[in-house]
Amino acid sequence: MCRDNRKLYAMQFFSYLVYTAHFILLGAMTGGISYILNLARSLFLASKWEFARSNKMCAILCSMQVVVVVTTWAGWISLLPVCANIASTIGGYTHNAQKIRIAGMFFNSPLWIIYDLMIGSWAGAIDELASMISAMISIRRYGWKNLNEINH
Repeated sequence: MCRDNRKLYAMQFFSYLVYTAHFILLGAMTGGISYILNLARSLFLASKWEFARSNKMCAILCSMQVVVVVTTWAGWISLLPVCANIASTIGGYTHNAQKIRIAGMFFNSPLWIIYDLMIGSWAGAIDELASMISAMISIRRYGWKNLNEINH
């Protein structure tokens, strides 16, 4: 529920760091390696480097997610975290708080919850559920229209 997207991305970075290790330890390589790209995405979106925040970087990160799914393919389940991360990446690179929350609530979190449950990551499923609730609370707290006025 950060009013500043840079703070949100910094918090996400530390969460992604923990979940990268979590998924790799569970043997869920697609989830773990795709989270490494999420680490990079958070750093890029929080940075002041113009190219890191550009649509070109968005395309690069999404392309790299496709490489992850190809190289770690373990069946259709591998599509879940990668599709979730692509949706979240596109949402983040709009630099629009409403679109970031739509991507999170309707694409990222639901796909991750399914993946988490299928691989036995109860912590991941609970975390994504908490993320969805947090997004709903932020909408309620700040108002849907006011989200566009949040600092980027």
